[in-house]
Amino acid sequence: MDDVKWLFFDMGSTLIDETKVYDDIFQKIAIAAGVSVEFVITRAIGFYRQNKRGHKEVMRLLGVEYPEWSPLYEELYPDTAECLQVLREKYHLGIIANQIPGAEKRLERMGIRQYFDLIISSAEEGVAKPDPRIFNIALTRAGCAPEQAVMIGDRIDNDIVPAKQMGMKTVWIKQGVGKYWNIQGESEAPEYEVNSLSEILSIF
Repeated sequence: MDDVKWLFFDMGSTLIDETKVYDDIFQKIAIAAGVSVEFVITRAIGFYRQNKRGHKEVMRLLGVEYPEWSPLYEELYPDTAECLQVLREKYHLGIIANQIPGAEKRLERMGIRQYFDLIISSAEEGVAKPDPRIFNIALTRAGCAPEQAVMIGDRIDNDIVPAKQMGMKTVWIKQGVGKYWNIQGESEAPEYEVNSLSEILSIF
């Protein structure tokens, strides 16, 4: 990895644990539909394993509206800050994320904004992953060739596939609901798979 200069991270389920946000969404879906939370979670996981957006498929199945995302339930994974601090000593760090407005402020609130040279968020850029334009924006602002950059994210469809198409190296972090994805062919296969941020330190 001697040629790598930039590490780009997704936010949700990569740096930020969204477990409580999804618990809140599952609970709201269950209440709106008059079914048990267990039913919602079981059906959602079944859809995730089919490489579908499980919670959205369940909402369609039950005929309920999408609940509002609650960022107040977001929290850092226990190893996030320490890993970023270590990686920051060797690489430039950036964010490429699909986020509601205010991503930078939330990173500040969580105490990790200072580790990043670039924050590219869909709400502010007006383009979202997997659209290659958001990756182009990040690479252009970084002054970085694709082969000198790594994309680290939990979503095969949003993070790994488009980054590979751009010529970036890829790391799939199997956290959150993205861990249920079943890889279909070489186009979806990342260079590395890890189960936590701490495992990234053994690669970089």
